[in-house]
Amino acid sequence: MSHSIGWIDRLRIERLVWSLDQQLYDLPRRSRISTRREVRENLLTAARDIGTSAALRNVGSSTRLAREYLAAQFGDQLRPSWTVAALFLLIGQLVFTALLGEAALAFGDGIRAADPAVSGTFRWHGIRYLQDTVTYTFVDGSGTSVGGAWTPLAWALWIGATIVVGRLWRVVPMWRHRHDSPGR
Repeated sequence: MSHSIGWIDRLRIERLVWSLDQQLYDLPRRSRISTRREVRENLLTAARDIGTSAALRNVGSSTRLAREYLAAQFGDQLRPSWTVAALFLLIGQLVFTALLGEAALAFGDGIRAADPAVSGTFRWHGIRYLQDTVTYTFVDGSGTSVGGAWTPLAWALWIGATIVVGRLWRVVPMWRHRHDSPGR
């Protein structure tokens, strides 16, 4: 018995296909596109044969399906996560910059608290190994500051932490496997 597929049924199928696609970003682009097309065609064929609701019920959730596609491609080992790495990269930058900025401001506030009408130049060497020297110049209690930037070690730690958090060291074996595989 052939079932007709209306536009609502097509939207339901597309929702599952695009939800699956969003969870397959670890796959190469071509593989993601071909998987998307394959799943769409299989669902449309099944929807014509048994109905859209039954086809969607039989395929299961997009999360489970994505997990199975990724396991088939990469195995069950932990995979690198570009999304997690990018989030850590951005959030780490914001948090660490805010932390170092607050530390430098606290030094200036401490000088003002000791003498509200202070005049002179004061240097603070920052958080050792992570922050450059901060120089405060005060004239009658109002001051300006210069410095406090990240040191090369801070940058290296930030990049290293991003690699660890995103498990990006696993990218190299994946690329080797992809390029060494026959038929590619």
